[in-house]
Order: sequence, then C-alpha cells, then structure tokens
Amino acid sequence: MADNQQTESSDKQPVDAPILPRLNAGTYGILPGSSTAPKMEWPELIGHTPEEAEKKIKEDMPRVQIQVVQANSFVTMDFNRGRVRLYLDPSGKVERPPRIG
Repeated sequence: MADNQQTESSDKQPVDAPILPRLNAGTYGILPGSSTAPKMEWPELIGHTPEEAEKKIKEDMPRVQIQVVQANSFVTMDFNRGRVRLYLDPSGKVERPPRIG
C-alpha cells in the first residue's frame, strides 16, 4: 500500500514548473523558433581563391575571423566558433571545404 502511494506521488509534476523547449544534439546554435540553421560549412568554395572565399563567407557570417592556411602548414586543433580556416593547395586555391572551427 505504501509502495502504491509513493508511485502515484512521483508521477505528478509540479503545476508551476516552466516547460522548456527540448533541443536535439543537432540543433546547437539555433534559436528556438528559428527556421534556418546557421551555415557551418562552404563546400561550394573549393577551387576558389582565398579572396573570393573570404568575400562569400563574410556575406553569410560578417563577424567571423578568416584564417588562410598555406599548403603543408600546421595549425592548432582547438575549436573556435568565430573562426573559419581556408586551407589552400600548392596553387593557392581553396583545397578543403571551409568550416566553422
């Protein structure tokens, strides 16, 4: 009998508790109610010059910092939401899809 009463009381939620929206793992950085996700990657810029790529990225995200990485250069492995790296091939064109980080 005591077990039954304990189960009933644990099923009830407080009436004045606010209901918060649930965010899935894939919705990080998206405001609730927003219909479009912020752009995180620009695969269409492969083969472009760094100047062209920077112009397009700045149109989409004006506050982001662009870092140009020459071929065969080392970079740190830290993640920075305010940075986009442009990895260049030996001819000076974008080699990999630029992405946030």
